[in-house]
Amino acid sequence: MKLRPTSPQTHWKTGVAVFGIFSVFVLLTLPRLVLAATPHHIHIALSHASEAVKWYEQYMGCEAIEGRGNAVDCGTAEIDFVLGTVQGGSAGSGVDHIGFSVVDLEAKMNEFEKVGVRGSGIRLQRFDDGSLVRDIPGLFKIAFIFDPWGTRIELVQDAETLGFHHIHLNSVDPAATLQWYQEVFGGTPASLKGMLDGLLFDNIWLLASAYTDGRPGMTQGRTIDHIGFEVADLDQLAARMTQLQVEFQQQPVVPENARSSAKRAFILGPDGVRIAIVETGWAGIAEQVIVAAESDLDLELYVPPKTPWGEPDLQGIWTGDAAHGIPLQRPRDIAETETLTADEAAARRERGTLNSIWGYEREWRDTTLGYVKSAPSTQVAMVIDPPDGRLPETTADFKRLVAAAPPRVPPDRAARPEDLGTSVRCITRGPVGLMMPSIYNNGLQIVQSPGYVAMQKEMIHETRVISTEPRVGLGKNIPQWLGDSHGHWEGDTLVVEVRNLNGRTSYLGSSADMKLTQRFTRTGPNTLEYQFTIDDPAVWTEPWTGMFTFVRDDSQYELVEYACHEGNYGMTNSLSGARAIDRREAEAAENNQ
Repeated sequence: MKLRPTSPQTHWKTGVAVFGIFSVFVLLTLPRLVLAATPHHIHIALSHASEAVKWYEQYMGCEAIEGRGNAVDCGTAEIDFVLGTVQGGSAGSGVDHIGFSVVDLEAKMNEFEKVGVRGSGIRLQRFDDGSLVRDIPGLFKIAFIFDPWGTRIELVQDAETLGFHHIHLNSVDPAATLQWYQEVFGGTPASLKGMLDGLLFDNIWLLASAYTDGRPGMTQGRTIDHIGFEVADLDQLAARMTQLQVEFQQQPVVPENARSSAKRAFILGPDGVRIAIVETGWAGIAEQVIVAAESDLDLELYVPPKTPWGEPDLQGIWTGDAAHGIPLQRPRDIAETETLTADEAAARRERGTLNSIWGYEREWRDTTLGYVKSAPSTQVAMVIDPPDGRLPETTADFKRLVAAAPPRVPPDRAARPEDLGTSVRCITRGPVGLMMPSIYNNGLQIVQSPGYVAMQKEMIHETRVISTEPRVGLGKNIPQWLGDSHGHWEGDTLVVEVRNLNGRTSYLGSSADMKLTQRFTRTGPNTLEYQFTIDDPAVWTEPWTGMFTFVRDDSQYELVEYACHEGNYGMTNSLSGARAIDRREAEAAENNQ
């Protein structure tokens, strides 16, 4: 139910009069196919299924299907989650959104607003007046959200049909589109609350709105990759479709890794909608977990290539996408676990993405698009020393300092830009933080010349030019944001010592006297091991070391501009929001006097 901002009623009335005429025309003129088809499933493509199952259980009231880790039962239809490369969300494609009906829409949206984006993966869509819920007179209340993978979902308050409610199509000709679906799959022409004609399949509505911005996008390769209908005899229906010159993308077949012997076929519907037709008994495809490729080489004997001047060659574009999700410290509940399984690692990385999406669209998040070549790392934690994977104790002096420190100013109360962190201000993430993998911008490009190594990190486009020539001292009188870096070679390992920090890029409370030692070693043709040791006696009782691996990706990854300063709405909005809170509190105090 795509709501046009300028005229919400137009959306619901589109095609009402025209479709009423066409529905009669269809019944009188076109040969009928088998009409026992019913909507069976919605296919959502994403990067990992288990977290999607949990999300739809928690927020949409669906139930996990026993024996199937990549599907949920939403009452009248299933939602199947399949790993795949995705080019965008559902909005603007042939299937613009799916709909769920709830008992109390206001309460549901209030619940979502309290949860917020962080940690939940719920994105709320507001109407032009800033409201989350709109009441359509004579119909019901409506609202829109997005799931973490870009699926647009409409929530309605329709007491007559609770749970999974409708599939809403975009179409250049809604009446003709609904006519086509009725001819091919049946359905009963009906009017929803007397305001919008559509097709009713048991308790599921199939609706369509006019798409006026050219043609809708193809669904294949979008979040809602296709919709599925179930029939008793697929071969019979396929034969009838062939007679009507319905375009088959795939003839009826039992797919590889199918959980049952039921067949499936694919056809292309109007406006680029991909449609699966499955036989009764269809139980989906078994999820295929991506496992890191095994190398034919004995990596312990790997000898890295050399530059023309004889130094180990570290050059190329590397990414930390595989390491995203690895916690810094070993979780206490898996203290004895050596490595995770491939499925556990994939689920962990997906949780890391959902817990840090903030307000970003899915296209900002590298690992949600499915293009990442490297499988998620199975490494349990980054800290490798101390051996228990936990950070050492902090010193007594540091604990006293923390206890006496004034509380940190939250972003919503910031009085000036300096109250916000250096990353929000687009200055730096510091020499430790800039290397850490995140939800996006994990690229690392290394370029070498005789006596120098240049490293550019995609996040905040910071570049370090590191001398590897011998020198005395480390520029003690020149404190810098990223400190003073100097490198040397220990065999095939580049060792970089960082000192002389300006004290404004603290990592976990580190002081300006922190000594950071970084080690870069090629462990295989496409792997670069990165170790970092922090020695800061003012904070920790002993040095500690972390490690993770960058993966080479010269073929498709490119470091792009990080235009943070030019479009830094975050800082502007934080400060203006804080001033709005100040004014509201001042007005409240004045009214209470």
